[in-house]
Amino acid sequence: MKSCIKITTLRAKKRKTSSFGSKVEELRTSTIASGNLREAVRLPPGEDIHEWLAINNFYNQINILYATLEEFCTPTTCPIMNAGSRYEFRWKDGITIEKPIVVSAPKYVEYLMDWIETQIDDETIFPQKPGAPFPPKFEDFVKQIFKRLFRVYAHIYCSHIQKVVRLGEDAHLYTCFKHIILFISEYQLVDKEELDPLKHLVEKILKP
Repeated sequence: MKSCIKITTLRAKKRKTSSFGSKVEELRTSTIASGNLREAVRLPPGEDIHEWLAINNFYNQINILYATLEEFCTPTTCPIMNAGSRYEFRWKDGITIEKPIVVSAPKYVEYLMDWIETQIDDETIFPQKPGAPFPPKFEDFVKQIFKRLFRVYAHIYCSHIQKVVRLGEDAHLYTCFKHIILFISEYQLVDKEELDPLKHLVEKILKP
């Protein structure tokens, strides 16, 4: 499976000449380091929302977390991508796979990371030149990415949380999940019903 770290590196290198990107990245990194995730997700005053959505990727986090579970999350143990018995997630990309298909959890994650990389490499969606305009439906692409990233967290929590606890990664998992949920909530990136698989945890995080 292709690493999400590669995706972030591609994005950073292609936009490295953008003074906005550098400034925003510095703000975002320093705020996250301070532990104030609610502040970290907020758009810096006067900055462009599309640039902010583009630079705030969560692919590294989920890819690294999932990589630690690959030996437990296999086509045999997880033949269907789901979040418990009530929620099943099927895959389609609208190009090579036009109709939703049932896939194993690891296959879903593989498809997802490849698909995200394709989206980011497409300059008609994620323009790479500083100052280039974003497409009118840019936020729709971002929403689709975040909806699918949430599903990976939902699968981990519903199918592998005991393994995560045994590995001593539960606190890290929760922090990463809290970060993405606060970001999703701040910009209304995922419909409320799509968050139902982890409703109680989401409500806990969003509680003032």
